[in-house]
Amino acid sequence: MDRRELLKMIAAATGAAFVGNPLAWPQDQPNRTPIAFSKEEVGLLNEVADTILPRTDTPGAKDANVGQIMAVLVTDCYRPDEQKVFRQGMAAIGQRSEAEFGKPFLLLDKPQRNGLLSALNQEAYRYNYEQEVKMWELARPGGMPGDTSPLPHYFTLFKQLTLYGFFTSSIGATQVLRYVAVPGRYDGEYPYKKGDKAWAT
Repeated sequence: MDRRELLKMIAAATGAAFVGNPLAWPQDQPNRTPIAFSKEEVGLLNEVADTILPRTDTPGAKDANVGQIMAVLVTDCYRPDEQKVFRQGMAAIGQRSEAEFGKPFLLLDKPQRNGLLSALNQEAYRYNYEQEVKMWELARPGGMPGDTSPLPHYFTLFKQLTLYGFFTSSIGATQVLRYVAVPGRYDGEYPYKKGDKAWAT
């Protein structure tokens, strides 16, 4: 699986285009102040990611330290408005956890975490759909949407970064996907058996 296929898969799974393309954001930004994530915040990101992609008979997101990957991607690849939505999302998960269960997300048990994130996932799909509809309603006469695409729901960002971070990590690429370090020739008739793992390379 190449990077393009992975990004398509993430967009299909989350219902929104992948946010934070480093090629679309200029790297030379003298006025940009990078945001730092504390060890506790990375721990929270790892727990959220591990709820999204838990350990089963294969490693989970926390095994790949996806929280740290998320922190690096948000800091280095997200625009300031995207960073703001992500940070607000981190706070919102904590507030929602306190409001519904009377304790922080890190103290929730597995069913509570799953329930909270499932509800956020449904909200994210509705929100993203509504934003897409609004964008098309405000379209120019030619039938194309305006130049500014709305940012997706913060939980969509969490899911995208979890999937991207995990499947591009060493653990995800080698223990969940199939990985061959040496590039090979094109083989249009490669034998495939139902249930075979996708390729990481």
